[in-house]
Amino acid sequence: MNYPFDPITNFIFLETEVEKSDVILVPGGSHPQLMERASEIYHQQLAPFILPSGGATKHVEITEWDFLYNVGLKLGVPHKAILKENRATNTFENARFSWDVLTEAGIKAEKVILVCKAGHACRALLTYKTVFPKETQFHIAPVIDKTGISKENWYLTEEGIKRIMMEVEKIGKYFGHHIPNWVNQ
Repeated sequence: MNYPFDPITNFIFLETEVEKSDVILVPGGSHPQLMERASEIYHQQLAPFILPSGGATKHVEITEWDFLYNVGLKLGVPHKAILKENRATNTFENARFSWDVLTEAGIKAEKVILVCKAGHACRALLTYKTVFPKETQFHIAPVIDKTGISKENWYLTEEGIKRIMMEVEKIGKYFGHHIPNWVNQ
């Protein structure tokens, strides 16, 4: 069925084919589904490293990185394959600090897989594209997190509508001033 808000759905809920890449990036969160998907991709041998990112938040007693790291270990991802970024407190810091970790480790991030919450895919991609070199190719592997909000149902509840419209608003606020820089690159 077609709805007048279909352009919002298509804008926010991004997903691409996942290809062999240099690293799997996970921009924070206390949702085990993120690391479950990253671990699945790792075990498919599509990337040699997973880089979860996230510092302390009110949602977990430990850092988001520790939370995601522990999920990865339980799913059989070796310790050496999970890189560490445990300072970020927002998506821009997830991207910036992740880039720093990759640079310091000498890992070329020419192709990356971004595992993120489905309703956060557009903002996460734009954020990482703001920080990473413009040549970096991104593959998006979204997950439905513990909120259950998806492309197919976000518009069916007040909570879903609120969360997705907040994403639309944040994208405008966060990225409007970047557009002139992107055009002039």
